[in-house]
Amino acid sequence: MIRLFTQHKVRKQKELEGLWDFTILSDNENIFQKKFTHKMWVPGCWETHPEFSKFRGKALYKTTIECDRKTNLRFVFKGVSHTAEVFFDNFKITQHYNAYTPFDAIVKSVEKGKHELLVMVDNSFSEDSALHIPNDYFTYGGIIRPIVMEEINDIFIKRLEFSPALIDDNTWTAEISVYVRNISDKAANVKIDGNLDNWHLDFGVWCVREEQELKISKKFTFDGIRAWSSENPQLYLLNIRLWKDDSNECIDDLIERVGFREIKVSSSKIYINGKPVFFKGFNRHEDHPDYGCAIPFQMMVKDIELIKQSGANMIRTSHYPNDERFLDLCDEYGIYVWEENHARGLTLQQMQNPNFDIQCENCNREMVLNHYNHPSIVIWGILNECASHTPEGREKYKKQIEQIRKMDKTRPITFASCMHFSDLCLDLVDIISMNIYSGWYEDRDANEFFDKLYCWIQQAGGAGKPIIISEFGAEGLYGFRDPFARVKWSEERQADILEDNLKVYLNREEISGALIWQFCDCKVTEEGKVFLGRARTKNNKGVFDEYRRPKLAYDIVKKFFMYKNG
Repeated sequence: MIRLFTQHKVRKQKELEGLWDFTILSDNENIFQKKFTHKMWVPGCWETHPEFSKFRGKALYKTTIECDRKTNLRFVFKGVSHTAEVFFDNFKITQHYNAYTPFDAIVKSVEKGKHELLVMVDNSFSEDSALHIPNDYFTYGGIIRPIVMEEINDIFIKRLEFSPALIDDNTWTAEISVYVRNISDKAANVKIDGNLDNWHLDFGVWCVREEQELKISKKFTFDGIRAWSSENPQLYLLNIRLWKDDSNECIDDLIERVGFREIKVSSSKIYINGKPVFFKGFNRHEDHPDYGCAIPFQMMVKDIELIKQSGANMIRTSHYPNDERFLDLCDEYGIYVWEENHARGLTLQQMQNPNFDIQCENCNREMVLNHYNHPSIVIWGILNECASHTPEGREKYKKQIEQIRKMDKTRPITFASCMHFSDLCLDLVDIISMNIYSGWYEDRDANEFFDKLYCWIQQAGGAGKPIIISEFGAEGLYGFRDPFARVKWSEERQADILEDNLKVYLNREEISGALIWQFCDCKVTEEGKVFLGRARTKNNKGVFDEYRRPKLAYDIVKKFFMYKNG
């Protein structure tokens, strides 16, 4: 499954799922002479194969495709972990870094017949990788998300942007931008139109020059709209068509699923469609012991159902952009999303890696541009728990926040900080977000500590801004029970700590959201020193264990979340 809805009625596309030829690679091996030893499922993580459960390094995937006519091919990779080099008929067509953002490659004038697609994948840690490091979650290897093969004309619709704005209770405007790309060496005139539900959209006739990507924008007014919100996740299909000149030949189309909703930050509150909202929910990793980070659709649906049943209304995609199918589910079920770029817990030295700036810039761009139309995404987040307490770190935060603001002026930006009383970046963001582990890492009263922290935030650049408690929680081992002593690591102690924190965070007027760390237990890397504090080589702070079995804490969380209005 590529998306939860059909994106094309004109453009021909095919998902390249199934069993691919697979083999591991040694350094400097000739990939075109390599013999394939195994079959590997795509999408999937090679760690879920019994022979490669601990393999970290380079591997090679191969499949055969067939064209029934001469055409241009566009390959869209939704996620390869974490570095990919792609070859078509032994010719390199692209390379990409970052497991969690999509990329594409175009091969022009492909002849009719069979062709070979090779993908070399590397999940090893090295100085070349600034973002994928040994961490408090696991970096899997493989083609972890779907691959789509499209047949495109010389001129095609690359993407759409839908930016709604509320005028009154049921009147909205929306600026719709159509990005048209010409991959030929000749200019051409095209007509663009479409519809959103029953509304006709006319963009007129445009000249797209050779080798050009043209942005075409127009603002439309819509009456009688049902707004998208957590309580009423109303969605509309936006269908844009590309016509050859003024003829009746439709040469391309692109369909997006959109919602009318507006996010505003004002007077220390967050507003959705003009109404104040309180975010209550979980941080969630894409992780499962049977599937790694390549979560199948059925498992995504189960996670969403568990989240909804708990009374939550938000998910933070810690600490990377999520699979687009999961975001589609959040759109459909009415789950607010804080989507985050890929950088967690980096020291200043790690942020000064020569590749850090460009790898973050690419991740931010691919995250925002590819996920722009999801109404569920209401916050962009960056650089979790990095060196925001240093002047050098501040410059990097500032640069990335400015980059995202240029791409998207409709959503607020934040970052999760653990630099209590020393952070230098609070003035840069729209929302203040703090990770606080009262009762677990520090034996202190959550209410008293927040009082002190709140006073400091007002003096440190956060005055008048909403505050989200972006992480809080405790580790509890599923099945380890101690109802009398209630020692640390027991389910009872985890439930007690969450209850103490929820009593405070869901009842303080100054707080606009509380996100528990975390939804379910997840695997961590054995490299480095992270695993030394993680029993079972897992972060065990999940309200559910890794198999989605509820711990005692679940009933506590559900009681508080169901009581607290969103």
